[in-house]
Amino acid sequence: MTTIKDVAREAGVSVATVSRVFNGSGPVSDVTRKRIEAVAATLRYVPHGGARSLITNRTSTVGVLLPHLYGEFFSEVIRGMDQAAQRHGYHLLLSSSHDDRAEIESAMRAMRGRVDGLLVMSPHVDSSALVANVPPRLPVMLLNSGSAVRDVDTLSIDNEAGARLVVRHLIELGHRRIAIIRGADDNFDAAERVRGYRRALQQAGIPAEPSLEIGGDFTEASGHQAAMTLFAGDFTPTAIFASNDSMAFGAMSALRELGRSVPRDVAVAGFDDIPLARFMNPPLTTVHVAIAELGARGVETLVRAIARGERHVPGHNRLETTLVVRQSCGSR
Repeated sequence: MTTIKDVAREAGVSVATVSRVFNGSGPVSDVTRKRIEAVAATLRYVPHGGARSLITNRTSTVGVLLPHLYGEFFSEVIRGMDQAAQRHGYHLLLSSSHDDRAEIESAMRAMRGRVDGLLVMSPHVDSSALVANVPPRLPVMLLNSGSAVRDVDTLSIDNEAGARLVVRHLIELGHRRIAIIRGADDNFDAAERVRGYRRALQQAGIPAEPSLEIGGDFTEASGHQAAMTLFAGDFTPTAIFASNDSMAFGAMSALRELGRSVPRDVAVAGFDDIPLARFMNPPLTTVHVAIAELGARGVETLVRAIARGERHVPGHNRLETTLVVRQSCGSR
């Protein structure tokens, strides 16, 4: 295997000069740089990432811990993260916690020394978890965690406002029996969307009906089961607000099986506006979240924190949401 010493000998320069070329750590003339790069290409020399990180104290890698790595929502989040990371010369090291506290803490420990910063999306990450599992000077960015963690950057979706928008839209269309398919009980996004749903009903003077609040877990299957449950009783809704688009898709499938037309018999709305939403039949009314931007802004903030070091001042920000009206609610 070709080493940095081989490149230095063939190029007629010192090892330190070769190191400066590949680490970008010091001045080297253009002529010398081109000669070293040509020799390295001829000898097929590849810099050792581990050795370089020991010298520079940087890995050029950002750690990303997500609840899941599948589904259109997380695919879009990762796409935004990857694009932002590439713009700044960083790579992503991805891991999934499966919404398990022990798994997320294990993953945080496993990334020690491998990343320059850590981006986490999990309801289980709080101050105690970070203190116990993350080096004190490692920059951390929390996405949609719901935890009030001091000295850490946070970015969350304005879930409550988005839920109020879509439920208010259903009310304006004349609906009074509006059901909600909730997300997981311990999920920050799900709790905020339920809060927005209830607030919109309250503001319209519509009494809350517990039988119209059905649990889900953000999957198509749970949306399907929830719709089946809603229409098994006597007090059936005229509209369904699913707390994410995947559950809305499942609910629409169940309604077709029950012989109910969307939107003639039942209006359906979702949340997130994943790419598939506009191609459903009928196209889904939903709350638009700039999902890729969520991931990109998380990485951009983390990269700034890495560059500034102790001079960085953490901030707490929200990503705004908008209502996208399509045919699944019967309005134009």
